[in-house]
Amino acid sequence: MNAPWPVVLTDGATALRPIRLRDQRAWREVNQRNRDWLRPWEATIPPALPGQYPPRRPTYRQMVRHLRSEAQAGRMLPFVVEYEGRLVGQLTVAGITWGSMCSGHVGYWIDRAAAGRGVMPTAVALATDHCFRTVGLHRIEVCIRPENAPSRRVVEKLGFREEGVRPRYLHIDGAWRDHLVFALTAEEVPEGLLTRWHRASPPAQQK
Repeated sequence: MNAPWPVVLTDGATALRPIRLRDQRAWREVNQRNRDWLRPWEATIPPALPGQYPPRRPTYRQMVRHLRSEAQAGRMLPFVVEYEGRLVGQLTVAGITWGSMCSGHVGYWIDRAAAGRGVMPTAVALATDHCFRTVGLHRIEVCIRPENAPSRRVVEKLGFREEGVRPRYLHIDGAWRDHLVFALTAEEVPEGLLTRWHRASPPAQQK
């Protein structure tokens, strides 16, 4: 099975759309302006073993081409997040697995200037509903460092269930880091996650 792609998802001023090569300037501007805000939570590449070449981060163009290839293969949904028509972050549904699991996991980051406006909870709700209702997944996971309070607030606002700790799960900010696991299954949100978010959140956070 393949996840439908490309796709654009919108709710009010918040939109998810496929990442593009021509987003490079805006994407770099947001990343560079938010270096201190994002660095503690960014994935890094482990050091090479003796005798191996040192790892190199991909260029923006290499990253986008890889994401496109994974999307076309049905393994990933790589979005940028827009708010009021401006690129403010990125959200990726990755690790899409079919068969008896039908699962995927969501990762995201946002411009600090756009944080606290309900943008990322809305984006995660849009992506989750799309995965459950259109793609046909059964379970969505979000794995977050325990110290990442802003990211944890996103899943807590949406009612993701905390399942426990995965020790030294991902290489983040230069070391292997523990992550908390949050999850939802389709049965837990029969009305849709976006509907539940709108019902639970104040109108000011739904713009």
